[in-house]
Amino acid sequence: MTEGLNERERTVLHYVVHDFIETATPIGSRYISKRHEDVLGLSSATIRNIMSDLEYLGYIGHPHTSAGRVPTDRGYRFYLDSLMKPEELSSQDQEAIKQNLDEAADMESLLRETSRLLGRISRQLCIVTSPELSSGTFERLELLPITSNRILVVISIKSGLIRTIMMEVASEISREKLDELTRQLNERLAGLTLHHIRETFVERMKDVADEQTGLIRLFIDSVDKLFLPQRPEKLHIGGTEKIIEQPEFMNPREFRSIIELINNEEYIIHVLQKRDDPHAGTQVTVGRENEDEKLKPYSVITTSYTVGDVTGSVGVIGPTRMHYNKMIPLVDYVAQTITAMLSLRKQSDG
Repeated sequence: MTEGLNERERTVLHYVVHDFIETATPIGSRYISKRHEDVLGLSSATIRNIMSDLEYLGYIGHPHTSAGRVPTDRGYRFYLDSLMKPEELSSQDQEAIKQNLDEAADMESLLRETSRLLGRISRQLCIVTSPELSSGTFERLELLPITSNRILVVISIKSGLIRTIMMEVASEISREKLDELTRQLNERLAGLTLHHIRETFVERMKDVADEQTGLIRLFIDSVDKLFLPQRPEKLHIGGTEKIIEQPEFMNPREFRSIIELINNEEYIIHVLQKRDDPHAGTQVTVGRENEDEKLKPYSVITTSYTVGDVTGSVGVIGPTRMHYNKMIPLVDYVAQTITAMLSLRKQSDG
């Protein structure tokens, strides 16, 4: 089978995909002939023959006994790569997104509002993760005494983000000793990513004398806790009440499938981690292109936003019958807006 389609085949495929996305019902040759008569100028019989060829090539399918056709995953892929024209967001939509997100008090509120807003606009399942801090560059660390047996560890990352961890110590440690240990830690860890620190901390600190406080041993024992787990800290999900209104989920089995997906945050995080490549741009996988079996009934659109040198993910998951020409620009714009807003806040804080 060849990927090459002639102009008539490309045009008919475009309308099969476009009209099926719009109507959620199989598309027949007569429907295309009448609806797009001014553009196509082809008879129903001619379109029927072209659709038969497209079906033979695997771009459209013939569900059940219906006279109409629906796009296959291969048809959607050809549409995405060769036929789709992205639809630019209106200035009103852009302003509404900026205004809603700008009202968020802090980063987590902004990300939570992003998932809610994206879900409302897209009517798909929307996912936003907090930045994956393990790729961030360590800037400095502070040790602050809280009580006689507790200290607060404050880790600052060059992106402007801060991580705080409360630690219990065996006995009270003087401020002088905390300051000296802070100096040594900052000298040895500055400029490294948190992931690199986690992997090399024992080796870097092996010659630091610490018989009196025991803090270095405590840090070694708590290195994973201090320098981050592998998974994103928080996952924000929006659009759950909208996606179940899609026609695809009128079937009880499909409805149960999407509900199970919504309730499995660990699985969604796993999916996002496998797609986590800030240099890949916007990624779209359709149906059986998804490696994970649970995602094969769906399409997934994801991209990254950045805060300094760390990244988080923004995306939508929905039926393969998705308005790709609207969803892709929407996801892109939201990610760019988050990046701009968080970068501006970081500069203001600095």
